Amino acid sequence: MRGRPDGGQKKRLITSVFVVAIFIGFLYAYYGSSNRGSSALEYGKSLRKLGSSYLGGEDDNDGKQDEASKFGDVEDDVVPKSFPVCDDRHSELIPCLDRNLIYQMRLKLDLSLMEHYERHCPPPERRFNCLIPPPSGYKVPIKWPKSRDEVWKANIPHTHLAHEKSDQNWMVVKGEKIIFPGGGTHFHYGADKYIASIANMLNFSNDNINNEGRLRTVLDVGCGVASFGAYLLSSNVITMSLAPNDVHQNQIQFALERGIPAYLGVLGTKRLPYPSRSFELAHCSRCRIDWLQRDGILLLELDRLLRPGGYFAYSSPEAYAQDEEDLRIWKEMSALVERMCWRIAAKRNQTVVWQKPLNNDCYMARAPGTLPPLCHSDDDPDAVYGVQMEACITPYSDHDQKARGSGLAPWPARLTAPSPRLADFGYSSEMFEKDTELWRNRVDSYWNLLSPKIQSNSLRNLMDMKAHLGSFAAALKEKDVWVMNVVPEDGPNTLKLIYDRGLIGSIHNWCEAYSTYPRTYDLLHAWTVFSDIEKRGCSGEDLLLEMDRILRPTGFVIIRDKQSVVDFVKKYLRALNWEAVATTADASSDSDKDGDEVVFIVQKKIWLTSESLRDTE
Repeated sequence: MRGRPDGGQKKRLITSVFVVAIFIGFLYAYYGSSNRGSSALEYGKSLRKLGSSYLGGEDDNDGKQDEASKFGDVEDDVVPKSFPVCDDRHSELIPCLDRNLIYQMRLKLDLSLMEHYERHCPPPERRFNCLIPPPSGYKVPIKWPKSRDEVWKANIPHTHLAHEKSDQNWMVVKGEKIIFPGGGTHFHYGADKYIASIANMLNFSNDNINNEGRLRTVLDVGCGVASFGAYLLSSNVITMSLAPNDVHQNQIQFALERGIPAYLGVLGTKRLPYPSRSFELAHCSRCRIDWLQRDGILLLELDRLLRPGGYFAYSSPEAYAQDEEDLRIWKEMSALVERMCWRIAAKRNQTVVWQKPLNNDCYMARAPGTLPPLCHSDDDPDAVYGVQMEACITPYSDHDQKARGSGLAPWPARLTAPSPRLADFGYSSEMFEKDTELWRNRVDSYWNLLSPKIQSNSLRNLMDMKAHLGSFAAALKEKDVWVMNVVPEDGPNTLKLIYDRGLIGSIHNWCEAYSTYPRTYDLLHAWTVFSDIEKRGCSGEDLLLEMDRILRPTGFVIIRDKQSVVDFVKKYLRALNWEAVATTADASSDSDKDGDEVVFIVQKKIWLTSESLRDTE
């Protein structure tokens, strides 16, 4: 056999070469295509950063914004013709609540304090510079009010909650849809009956939870799929439904898909992004929160948020169970809330409702050294963005002490009634009324421009990215929409005035990603937001991609800003798959100091990746 060719060895060699060639071809097909998101999602230097260096510059070590990102300085030849598309596995990316980022950056977080569910935003070199794709088979969402009870399964392809909570009527999979019967962990037979029972416990007239307009804003902690908040809407009560991106990770996504106000957040170590004295009612239905931890700091955060005389409705085994552990928790919790000067307003079956005092009298009557203490006089209860919680009681202002309450008009009168807290900003009632009228006219103009594109039910979830006094939202009262009023954290903290109007919102920094899922808002209103972030040295490209992330396909953006901003945005329409709807100069009166602003309205096109299209077929 020596000297003769080894046919078997030759065949093995050919086979090996062939396998290697196929493998290399697969790698090229997977990573080489600009339409596939894998290459767009590589972290680090292999990916051009989103922000000041996105357009090709190096890191800006002195903190100044790259010249190419400044409005009016972007040349046509450096504007991307397209942004890469993120990998399909990132179709639900929330950049500042990304657990993969936490693992990769090896952040040392205390899991027992829920720090891993708090915001941790990526540094510039780890940001994504790609468009978030919709999931396979995505459809334009079902319209409100039908969406309260059903959504397309393809839009949120997660059914584990339907199986896990099958005995509690959270949600049911039915063909191409997910149905929401209105149940919850504590109210299997419907949120509407549960809500009426709470109103009955509190002796509200006609068992109506709004208490003749005196109860308007609610915080639902650990809200599930937000059926509690959904069924409060018919009583003219608006709820901030709050839950973390935890093991029930898509609950807030379901809530927003249904058209229900909701926000991703957790009672952890930092204050919730809402001002003091914002809610008439806080609610927890088996929310699995340890209220006794760290000297009651989480209950004290609720106390900060409740208005004078506000209620905390608590439905949990501790309120009724008789086993040793539940009895211990109930005893300690009762002692804690008594020291906080809360009283039991009602207790029935499995639910207890505590009420916060109307003024400081009880606090002043406590024995010296009683815990929890009152907060220091220099503590600002309205400073919330990234601020640590404090285990102390926030006393009332002199106004609230004299008024023995918040002094707010009942809903709907409070929407247009000047808040007593206007004085905190040196604002007059006349200025408030003028602002209300100004935005009423502007919103009328917006809807005239949008009218060729929308029907009466086209829009549901709206966001005002710089809400100021909330007059944009107030002007929409007669439309079947709700507005998330966002107040930038570096400006006047007017969010408490917005809550005093019976509206809801949050504090945010638009140099970072917002705490919501992709595709959750039908319309974004950006009044001088681009000009504001430019002053802070933040990137307009960042903001455009973030707006695209949270905007639903077929949704709208209304930009009200200077001409150079509008020109800047126009250069990116093709790359973002947006199309212009209308442009107009500010039509306000000559007395309007913002009369040189330009209004630019765009619409986001609906699109699918080639992979999603293959899956759909």
